[in-house]
Amino acid sequence: MNTPPFSDCVAKLGISNQHILPYGHNKAKVDLKALDSPGKNGKLILVSAITPTPSGEGKTTVSIGLAQGLKAIGKDACLALRQPSMGPVFGRKGGATGGGKSTLTPSNEINLHFTGDFHAITSAHNLISAVIDNALYFRTLDLDERKVSWKRVMDMNDRSLRSIMVGLNKQGFPRESSFDITPASEIMACLCLASSYKDLEKRINKIIIGFRKNDEPVYAEELNITGSVMAILKDALMPNLVQSVEGVPCFLHGGPFANIAHGCNSVLATKMAMHFGDYAVTEAGFAFDLGAEKFLDIKCRQAQIAPDAIVIVATTRALKMHGGVALPDITITNIPALTKGLENLAAHISAAQKYNRPIVVAINKFLGDDETELQTIRDFCQNQGVQCAVADIFAQGGQGGKELAQVVVEATAQKSPQFKPLYEVSAPVEKKILTIAQEIYGASNVEFTPLAKKKLAQYSALGLTELPICMAKTQNSLSDNGKLFGRPTNFNITVRDFELANGAGFLVALCGEIMRMPALPKVPNACHIYLNAEGEIEGL
Repeated sequence: MNTPPFSDCVAKLGISNQHILPYGHNKAKVDLKALDSPGKNGKLILVSAITPTPSGEGKTTVSIGLAQGLKAIGKDACLALRQPSMGPVFGRKGGATGGGKSTLTPSNEINLHFTGDFHAITSAHNLISAVIDNALYFRTLDLDERKVSWKRVMDMNDRSLRSIMVGLNKQGFPRESSFDITPASEIMACLCLASSYKDLEKRINKIIIGFRKNDEPVYAEELNITGSVMAILKDALMPNLVQSVEGVPCFLHGGPFANIAHGCNSVLATKMAMHFGDYAVTEAGFAFDLGAEKFLDIKCRQAQIAPDAIVIVATTRALKMHGGVALPDITITNIPALTKGLENLAAHISAAQKYNRPIVVAINKFLGDDETELQTIRDFCQNQGVQCAVADIFAQGGQGGKELAQVVVEATAQKSPQFKPLYEVSAPVEKKILTIAQEIYGASNVEFTPLAKKKLAQYSALGLTELPICMAKTQNSLSDNGKLFGRPTNFNITVRDFELANGAGFLVALCGEIMRMPALPKVPNACHIYLNAEGEIEGL
């Protein structure tokens, strides 16, 4: 495929040259001042999905294919997507730039170091960590060594770093700590939710790094290094611009995971896509219960935006898995299993309907998909009163996304009520979590461990609970038990702990066995990647 020159993409957007910072010949940073130019206020399309198989259902691929489909039917579209983390790239899922003829370019560069944003976020986060331990060593900060809540991060899956000891060999106060993966960093969340440099600075200052002996919070501002943190993040706050293989512009920026963080690309990238395109296609991580719920209840609330339509991606493979078929057999035609698995799709449609937005189901077509199975999904959606389209975008790119694009355009033309999040932030934390658990997951109740209750009582006493909730739970099930497929019933959600992301502006509820530092599989993808004799990356 002959991808258009990147310069054509920049020229089409009409961004002033003074606001473009080139990173080589095929990618660039966009200065925040570009948003001050006359804009379009394009319609926003949120792409989500059903509960995925371990390899994912192609949500990013569908997003790219949909945007290319919009271009194919004569619409002016932009993408706003998340950057890949190197953890999954070298772990289980591999790259995250789409696939086939619906791919972002330069794919390998995006999947690895790209423009250095993740490195900057990691360095900024760990600068705070280093200065905290330095302050403990010199006793220059009124912080209880036993109540330091700030951890360290790295952009790699490593289960051995889930629990560590720092300050050994008389180099400080020995204490237990841990690493999170960079996408779970509060610096990542602050950057992705910030609207300006000043807003990012305020968020960093509000980060709570630990507590004093009397349980009063200690803020990052007290370290006196916010200026240095901002200096590290200066370029990282600017959205990245790349394009798809068919020349659709993509603002690719930020990368929090949806199972352990808020799962959305940056507010600035989304606003740029809406500013420069008549249609802005964005996605939120994993299924609707994780990424989309947080997009709607955290990101939309803070950024004061709302989608004009919601797309839910489904595949025959995932539906058969939810119908009881073992993973090795999900490519085999099985109408009864697929029909049973449609309950998972029904659950996500029901959850999406709570937000009063038009819903479209996109069937991501895989090579060899049985037409009878595809028709079964179409018939189901018709019975649900939901529009549906098959997207053959891996094999056909924009041409294969035209049907979906047309249906989505019609959906965005519908009038919707004024957007309203699922809950009010002023409600008690227990009520907010129960609302999410019952309305989005289909749970019966929520249980809190003694540790979670203790943390919640502490935060409540300090007046730090009037925040949106960021649920951290497995992506493999609507429940917090990753082995419960389909549409589970009669289950409870267990909140085992809380983490306060005061700078980002949300409260993280840790559910079940979810970890903020993922692990590698027995045979990670890192074993299959190599550099050929010409210096080109293969196997990614």
